[in-house]
Amino acid sequence: MATAVGALTDRIVDGPSGYSGVDATPDWAAEIKRLARERNATILAHNYQLPEIQDIADHVGDSLALSRIAAEAPEDTIVFCGVHFMAETAKILSPEKTVLIPDQRAGCSLADSISAEELRAWKAEYPDALVVSYVNTTAAVKALTDICCTSSNAVDVVASIDPDREVLFLPDQFLGAHVKRITGRENMHIWMGECHVHAGINGDELNEQARTHPDAELFVHPECGCATSALYLAGAGEFPADRVHILSTGGMIDAAKAAKSNQVLVATEVGMLHQLRKAAPGIDFQAVNGRASCQYMKMITPAALLRCLVENRDEVHVDPETAALARNSVQRMIEIGNPGGGE
Repeated sequence: MATAVGALTDRIVDGPSGYSGVDATPDWAAEIKRLARERNATILAHNYQLPEIQDIADHVGDSLALSRIAAEAPEDTIVFCGVHFMAETAKILSPEKTVLIPDQRAGCSLADSISAEELRAWKAEYPDALVVSYVNTTAAVKALTDICCTSSNAVDVVASIDPDREVLFLPDQFLGAHVKRITGRENMHIWMGECHVHAGINGDELNEQARTHPDAELFVHPECGCATSALYLAGAGEFPADRVHILSTGGMIDAAKAAKSNQVLVATEVGMLHQLRKAAPGIDFQAVNGRASCQYMKMITPAALLRCLVENRDEVHVDPETAALARNSVQRMIEIGNPGGGE
């Protein structure tokens, strides 16, 4: 077996866009499973991962849902195939476990759109406000947060706050606009951050797809730049309102199983299509924007996962004090009663 592992690891190439050189062959899959058992590890994969990474994982889903699975898993090592803030969240909820990410360079443009220093300065401008942070944030930002939220429960979280209390919502401007629109809350300040992939799925593309696929349903992630356009289409009667769904990635899986149309247009990162097609194989799922691929998510390659398990790298650490504060903000969200999934 060692010879087989060596033959595979010798092919790994480390480049600026990640690790390459190893394909997802049956030999690779067998080695990944063997190494995971040997390390007493469970493999988690986010919905936006490469299909071959999703297929080898023990669990696939939203980031927060996966982190909660990690906390309950009997294994003492968590291999998180996702971007860095997701692995941090798993470490926050499982401080006693070893958490590995196959490539620590897999960052997130949305999480990087606000730093702890920027949040401290923003809080100083509104000293009496409550901070609501999306789970797509770093541990340091979560530690400065009053209540975390997910895309599926953000409306519930904000609605649970005293209506007279100002709210600082961060970091996603499109999710924030969606929450403000639904709650009607005027004393809500929104950080102007964005996911570069979701922001790139624009209203013109959605409108054109809806026009040319009049019988389809629309699944739109609230981080998307086209979410407002989707609601406008429904409100103006240009597309049936009962076929327009603003959903988290986890919500899309549930909606796929209940879809009444034979075709669904999906506005989110293209990796989501793999799980949707598995959940409802009789439906034609098509991306609103086929170029909506996150290069950071795709850094978790077959080569990266193999290297991670062979070398026990890259380990994710969160300072215990930061982790404790961040855990409190996640726990407050769960206490509201709708923990949701992740993004």
